[in-house]
Amino acid sequence: MTTAVRRGITAVVTVLVLVALGAGIGVAVGDALGIRVEESGRMHPAEPAIARVEASVPTPSFTDIDAPGGPRFEAAIDDLTDATADAAPDAEQFTLTVTAGPDEDEHDDGYALAADGPRIRIDAPTEAGVVRGVYDLAAQIRGGRAIEDLAGTHEPSRLPFRMVDIGAVGVTADPEEWRPGTNYSHVSDAFRDVYLADEPYIDEAALDDAFDEWDEFLRTSVAQGYNAVAWPGFIEYVDFADVPDGPVHPDGDPHIARAAALRDAFGPFWDRASELGVDVFLRTDMLALTPALDDYFTKRFGGADAENPELWQVYADALDELYADQPALDGVVIRIGEAGDIYDTPGWDYYSALAVRSVDAVRTMLDVLTAGAEASDTEVVFRTWSVGIGDVGDMHIDPESYEAVLGGIDSDALVVSTKYTAGDFYSWLPLNETLAMGEHRRIVEFQSRREFEAFGSFPNDLGPEFQWALGELLAQNPNIEGIWTWTQDGGPWRAGPMSLYLKSGFWQLYEHNTRQAAALARDPGADLAQVTADWAREWFSDDPATVAAIAQAMARSRSAIENGLYLAPFAESRVSALGLEPPPQMWLFEWDILTGDSATLDVLYAIIGPDRIEETIQGGRVALAAAERMRADVEETDAATWHDPELRDAFLETLDYEIDTLGMLGAYREMFLAQGEWHDTGSPEAYERWQHARDDYVARAAAHVDAYEGDVDLPAWNLTAAQLGIDRADRDLLVAWGARILLLLAVAWLIIGMLSARTRLVRRPGAAAARAAWIASTRPWRARESTLGMLALDRWLLVVIPGGLLVATRALQTSLLSWTHLALVFGAWLLFLLVVRVCVGIRSPYPVIAAVGGVVVLRCIVTLFALAFTGPGGYWFAFWTEPVARVVYIAIAFALFVWAFIAAGWAMSMQVGARRATGFVLAGVGAALAVTAFAVAIVGLERALTVWNDEMGLLPWGMARILGITTFLEIPASTPWWAAGVGLIVLAAGSLLALPWRRRLDSASR
Repeated sequence: MTTAVRRGITAVVTVLVLVALGAGIGVAVGDALGIRVEESGRMHPAEPAIARVEASVPTPSFTDIDAPGGPRFEAAIDDLTDATADAAPDAEQFTLTVTAGPDEDEHDDGYALAADGPRIRIDAPTEAGVVRGVYDLAAQIRGGRAIEDLAGTHEPSRLPFRMVDIGAVGVTADPEEWRPGTNYSHVSDAFRDVYLADEPYIDEAALDDAFDEWDEFLRTSVAQGYNAVAWPGFIEYVDFADVPDGPVHPDGDPHIARAAALRDAFGPFWDRASELGVDVFLRTDMLALTPALDDYFTKRFGGADAENPELWQVYADALDELYADQPALDGVVIRIGEAGDIYDTPGWDYYSALAVRSVDAVRTMLDVLTAGAEASDTEVVFRTWSVGIGDVGDMHIDPESYEAVLGGIDSDALVVSTKYTAGDFYSWLPLNETLAMGEHRRIVEFQSRREFEAFGSFPNDLGPEFQWALGELLAQNPNIEGIWTWTQDGGPWRAGPMSLYLKSGFWQLYEHNTRQAAALARDPGADLAQVTADWAREWFSDDPATVAAIAQAMARSRSAIENGLYLAPFAESRVSALGLEPPPQMWLFEWDILTGDSATLDVLYAIIGPDRIEETIQGGRVALAAAERMRADVEETDAATWHDPELRDAFLETLDYEIDTLGMLGAYREMFLAQGEWHDTGSPEAYERWQHARDDYVARAAAHVDAYEGDVDLPAWNLTAAQLGIDRADRDLLVAWGARILLLLAVAWLIIGMLSARTRLVRRPGAAAARAAWIASTRPWRARESTLGMLALDRWLLVVIPGGLLVATRALQTSLLSWTHLALVFGAWLLFLLVVRVCVGIRSPYPVIAAVGGVVVLRCIVTLFALAFTGPGGYWFAFWTEPVARVVYIAIAFALFVWAFIAAGWAMSMQVGARRATGFVLAGVGAALAVTAFAVAIVGLERALTVWNDEMGLLPWGMARILGITTFLEIPASTPWWAAGVGLIVLAAGSLLALPWRRRLDSASR
């Protein structure tokens, strides 16, 4: 066998191995994407009912009220007095006698109401019962119903634990903070005006104002039926003074004085809640940290080791000290599934870390904290909420994971809190099956101001869904003892409308859901139609026709939400991707960001499928029609029958806003589905439909922004990502033609090189360069001979053609929009070649230039072929949705990429030997990797990925604005530093191999 044949066989085998490795990588990439689809069993609530609305009974008055004294009774009587404030002078008059028994069981809030003519009497074995009776009596009057209809025995509430957040207490309604609409921080900034940077740390006047808001919120919540509240904070109230090997904060540290000042300031808030029969739970993420506490954990435990029980004992002891100092506190609510910058209050060095990621860490945490809670007669409410991060990332929805985390933990002090949906608070999701299991005490989480459904700015009657879910769960799990209703919180505070519960905007829309949740916690079979009618009567009108019209509009609201904000054929599926379970509303990523990235939109199209495109588009029309009918319902009411003309205007304006938004979203769904069909089929008709829908969307988007930009009550949606997607899509056809032309030129260069090897074409200008590139790239051991005798023009072409083709191809691949991508790719290749050129020294560099340049041309041809169909959009469409095409492409692209370096080394080995040639290549690769990675590290991985992704549009634009790309994908921030280190090692190894060892050894022997 000749040397040439042997080398040829080696080259073929090498390429086949590289292709096989590339195919393996392609399969691994597909597995990492993990795109799987299965049917989702959504909830099946009953259709909303509309109560028969009768004329209101005239408001009565009470001439005498005989009730026990104390804050709790006083608040209830105040509510009753308020309900009868508009009684006419000749109104029917009643007396009220309230008698409470000695029983102290707060869970028993049953009562009996007797009506003997004008004499009303409420009796109950507990204070909780008679107080509830007074509030129910006030609600009966507000509902325009006769007092006598309330007579009888009322059973205790079905669920004794009924918790809310703190609404918008202490949050400043500053329009300028909401106007930009781009602040996706989850920090409420509650009590910001109360805090001072320096001693005395508290602004007393602002504290008094906040207390008044707090008192109003408590009174409102108690009247609705709630008896617990989750108060944000923990770390700022403790000083860790008595920890082993402490203290954490040295004497004189402001954290100590600030903690004392905050306890003194907010202690009366918690005391007031206790006076009104409301339990107070501190609400914190874990790990909750300060820089000093983090340093303490590092010194004592070698870091914040969440599996170390001694670390958790530090927190348990701090809680015990706080409970002893503030007896009105009843426990702590813990979340481990989210943390980071978007939850940190600006200007404070209290922060959270997403460090509790393993099963052992969670179990250790709960074992230690519940033991402390049992000793202090408090409770630990553990939220199972997680976002797919760490080993416990799916405990919220996966029964096996839930059991692995919580199974066997036995403590009466532990309460497990879980969202009722199998995911976040979206529609179309199944019921969370983990709520049907376990031996722990359980509470169910509901959200009134649905963050993912326009932040409560659209009418959204969730009562029937709440009722169905609670009924199903109570039938399966006897350990469910309560609910937690989020009246205001959830998601970013200042990215949506400035609707703040009880204080700003059209908050009455979502207060409706808060009332329904409380009613269901007391009686899962509650008449929600009557709850809706009472709500409409209290806030809007006493007129039966107007109340019925508002109830009718609310009954239509879910159709507008479910069809308008979701794509039904996708939402009805359960999808897995990137190790996560994307929500059913992926085209809105998230909240008010209309996404434009290829990964989301292409996968949406693939799952929906061409056969259901029209059905999906029709869903948008159904939603729009429902919103238009809702507006007609309200518009047809007599304006004179409304309590407040401004509330009628607000109702109509929010429906106009919904109609405008749903029309825009309908055009967008039609646009991106037609675009996907074009990439899928190449059909000119699909392309024409895409253009028409794009024009419709662009016009609607411009009108939407023009109408609502800067409006803090009805803000314009964030359309930046969608526009970036359109900018890229608009270039697809042009880029496809550019790729076709460039592909023809590249193939022509390739053919010239192939033919020049055996014909007189080699004498033509540039043909020698093409011939050298072809030979050197396919038979690199002949690279040196192929470059002999070339003219200056040919030598220039060896550099210019591959280099220009590389730049042009990458520019086309990025739609001429990502100079970051272009700079990184071209810069890395340039570094590689410069290092190799230096290593080659006085020897001719053209053999290696020809080898690398020839492979670069081949690699570009592969990319240009993929771009030539429907441009970069089609390229990425195939990558995300066509597994076979993806594997084939990655296999070939990977093989050619690695072959470029093998060919470079092989070509140089003819000049300097295999060892030194290998060293030259490794040195070049190491330098390119080290410098590129170092540049990324200096900029910051998150920032670099954000800029790159904004230009490329591959992953959701909102991903970087929420948790961050690195957090979502669990990419360590130190990755570029590690890559730079690896690059330096490779550079060092290559440099060592590149040294002329034999010459030095010969010199040493002499």
